Amino acid sequence: MADLLELKHVSAGYGRIEALSGISLTVPEGGIVALLGANGAGKSTTLNVISGLVPATSGEVRFKGRAISGERSDRIVASGISQVPEGREVFRDMSVQENLAIGAQLRNDRAGISADIEVMTGYFPILATRFKQMAGTLSGGEQQMLLIARALMARPSLLLLDEPSLGLAPLLVKQIFDIVVTLHREQKLTLLIVEQNAAVALAVSQYAYILENGEIVAEGPSADLANDDAIRRAYLGA
Repeated sequence: MADLLELKHVSAGYGRIEALSGISLTVPEGGIVALLGANGAGKSTTLNVISGLVPATSGEVRFKGRAISGERSDRIVASGISQVPEGREVFRDMSVQENLAIGAQLRNDRAGISADIEVMTGYFPILATRFKQMAGTLSGGEQQMLLIARALMARPSLLLLDEPSLGLAPLLVKQIFDIVVTLHREQKLTLLIVEQNAAVALAVSQYAYILENGEIVAEGPSADLANDDAIRRAYLGA
C-alpha cells in the first residue's frame, strides 16, 4: 500500500518546551496505525501538527504526496484530513443535528450532506434518537460518537482519533471501536489512532509506534508489539 501520510523528522513544541523531537512515521492508505505512549509523550501534539493546529519547528508533513506543513487547518481539512479531538469537544449549546452540519461546513452539496447525516445516524443509531437534543446533555459515550460522526461529515480519507476511549466504560469502548473498524472496512477509511489503552489500539491496528518524551522509541506490526514482553513491560503498562 502507498503511504497516505508521512512525517519526516518532525519537531514541534510550545515556547521553549520541545514536545516532538525529529519523529518520522507513515500511515499507509487504507491502514489503521496506532500511536501509543504515556501522558505527555507527544501523541496529541503529533495529531495537532498534522492538522495544522500546532506548527512544526522542523521537518515535513506530507499527505497524498504533497507537503502540507504550514498550511491553514481549514485547508488541511479540505484536503481530506479530519481530527476527532480529545476531551469531548462538542458544541454543547447546539443540537446533535447542528453539530453534524458543522462537520460539513466546507461542503456545498446540500443533498449529499443530508444523505451523509442519514449514513452517520445509521452507524450511530443513538444519535438519531437524540437528533434535536443539545449536545452538552449527551452522555460521554454519546458525545464521543457525535465527535466521530461530525468529523466524518467532511468526507475525509484520513481520520485522526485522539484518545477515543478516554473516560468511557469498557462496554462503550468496545462499541465505539467496533464502529470504527466497520467504518474503516466499509468506507475505506484510513486511521491514525492515539490511544492510552494499548491493548485495544493494538487489537484494531495493523502497525503501531510508541512515543516517549517526544521520540519514537519502538515501532512494528501491532501483533508483534502486543506479544513482545519487553515492550509491554517498558512502554505499555503490561
